Amino acid sequence: MAKGFNGMGGMNMNNIMKQAQKMQKQMLETQEALNQKTLEMTSGGGAVKIVISGKKEIQSIKIDPEVVDPDDVEMLEDLILSAVNEAIRQADEMYTNEMGKITGGLGGLGGGMF
Repeated sequence: MAKGFNGMGGMNMNNIMKQAQKMQKQMLETQEALNQKTLEMTSGGGAVKIVISGKKEIQSIKIDPEVVDPDDVEMLEDLILSAVNEAIRQADEMYTNEMGKITGGLGGLGGGMF
């Protein structure tokens, strides 16, 4: 009765394991490459520029001196917040897109497990 995995639709457990190991290696290589990339986001028409790494680490924040108004600090805070949030969203999207190319849409494999 127990024929192993070869009796289940022609699946070969060794081939499945090799494919999984290959996918894991590709995912790790892609993750390392993504960690080296940077993205630049702006808000306020370029008044605030944020550079973020693929690791979601903010590397720099540049603020146009013309938008620094001591009487309207709240506007500057909003511009920074907007740029940072967009940078994080873009870094997430970059990661998801690249991992999706490897996993072929296998759900949580790319985003959750590694």
